[in-house]
Amino acid sequence: MLATMLVGIATVIDTQSKERATKATFTLLEGALDEYKDFMDDFPMQIVEDSNYAAAHSELLYEALDSVPASRNIMKKINDKLIQNKFDMTADPPIYEIYDLWATALDYIYDPNNTYPLLRSAGKDRTFSTPDDISNK
Repeated sequence: MLATMLVGIATVIDTQSKERATKATFTLLEGALDEYKDFMDDFPMQIVEDSNYAAAHSELLYEALDSVPASRNIMKKINDKLIQNKFDMTADPPIYEIYDLWATALDYIYDPNNTYPLLRSAGKDRTFSTPDDISNK
């Protein structure tokens, strides 16, 4: 019984740790987005709100932020394990996506009618639009 309780507690702590790390990644990405906006006068455009394309949205975000030196410097602070090339492995040079600790691509949405871009993680269940989603809003 004690072992079962310890496993349950460890699972909760692991989930909370991953949630905090995801929010920390969002903070870094927000800093990189702010630098991008300062340099380009707007955020990278991505108005399609469809999480089925989260990997493509994440790839677009990474490519845009990587194009601005100040944004790129902030992105270097993101854990290397979260930056991967899984979506379009044929691209040359490779274009990377940004993932959460559950190995799901982060979704990025920016419509100029909104004040700030939305960053989303599907959370522990790896499915968007469920109660465990994590966002920067």
